[in-house]
Amino acid sequence: MQNKHKKICIVSISLGKGGAERSCAMLSQMLVAEGFEVHIIILNNEVDYPYAGTLVNLGALKNTHDNALKQLSRFRKFRKYLVAQKFDVIIDHCPKNNVTRDVFYDRYLYKGFNRIYVVHSSKKDQYFANNTKKLVKIYNKNIMNVAVSKYIETELLVKNGIQKTRTIRNAYDPNWSEMVSEKPSELKDKKYILAYGRIEDKIKDFTFLIQSFSASRIWEQKVYLVILGDGKDKENLQEFASQQAGSDFILFLPFTESPFQHIANAECVTLTSKYEGFPMILVESLSLGTPVVSLDIVSGPSEIVKHQENGLLISKRSIPLFAEALQKMCFDTQFQKHCQANAKASVQQFSMEEIAKQWSQLIHNELR
Repeated sequence: MQNKHKKICIVSISLGKGGAERSCAMLSQMLVAEGFEVHIIILNNEVDYPYAGTLVNLGALKNTHDNALKQLSRFRKFRKYLVAQKFDVIIDHCPKNNVTRDVFYDRYLYKGFNRIYVVHSSKKDQYFANNTKKLVKIYNKNIMNVAVSKYIETELLVKNGIQKTRTIRNAYDPNWSEMVSEKPSELKDKKYILAYGRIEDKIKDFTFLIQSFSASRIWEQKVYLVILGDGKDKENLQEFASQQAGSDFILFLPFTESPFQHIANAECVTLTSKYEGFPMILVESLSLGTPVVSLDIVSGPSEIVKHQENGLLISKRSIPLFAEALQKMCFDTQFQKHCQANAKASVQQFSMEEIAKQWSQLIHNELR
């Protein structure tokens, strides 16, 4: 293969629990399949998703007595590893929300290396901290800056003066369908709608979802709301849910790295986030034939959901509108079947095979 002598270093906070982290793990698999030599460096000791290549887990060096000196020692190991391996390009997936740290990466850690930064969120302060001008200068030193949605590329990168940009969406694995069989045992006799992901309410707004579910009264027809995942707000949300109408039909289940059975057997999957980048829960769900009900937030859903074709895209953060959408998806059988029939084909362009080609072409073109 023409790529077999090119060495790639993927840098991520971790390989655990989040959509961006899953996309990093999948990128390692795609690049290895394309013939690259891939190394992954993670900063926190979380590995939930399958990956390919050589893993360097700097997070495993942390302990309960971590301090600035130990952190500096890890960064020295980080730099030493980069230099020793002589990588052709570093693909960095980390947020850029600390100017001091990001300047350190630019001037010391990544000095002398070709770099690609990947922007996973539409929330500006996650990738420009509070010093846009300084961060733009750093981005413009990169050989490319990849946005995971067209909105992020045009509204976050280009409008802030970043010159070399490209949109490459996150991918799904067609093999996930092979992991699907009957319903999970705890949901075997239940009809349910599903939400899943890291439970951080200021981002995911599960409070809105619970209120909409309660208002929809679909629970009167024994339709459950299942919230799958873990996070800092889980206990507070459980308490909030217990006070709502239909509370007996709201179930919280723990995080699983393979939620595919839960997805495939749901009536629909919901997204109520306040912001996203390219929400993989929509792509994952549609790839398994499950329609979606999503708020039309600024980045991602409108690039995935075809309203009334593979799901419903709700224009306002309105409890009555979202509740009505849940009713339609659960009880309009003909409409639901229409969306199910269109689901898989609607996301074919985001398959690992298609996204791998885009990454391989990008790297090959930029390293010529």
